[in-house]
Amino acid sequence: MVSPELIEILACPETKQPVKLAEQDLVNKLNGLIEQGRLTNRAGKPVKDKMDAGLVREDGKFLYPIVEDIPVMLIDEGIPLEPL
Repeated sequence: MVSPELIEILACPETKQPVKLAEQDLVNKLNGLIEQGRLTNRAGKPVKDKMDAGLVREDGKFLYPIVEDIPVMLIDEGIPLEPL
């Protein structure tokens, strides 16, 4: 589990907006889309690995996955949430 202290200091690498832990329902929905091969990241590449959790940008437009307790804070790895 990512510590609340770490989440508090993390920010979107693109806009520097704060991020917050994603609701479990959203993570479950995204993992379902990953299983179906229907989820792509900002780079347009299919997301293949399920995530344990995620960090949602303050404006709600992107989620950065957390895999094995490590936040993946790379712009191209962000998952667009708007079409969902």
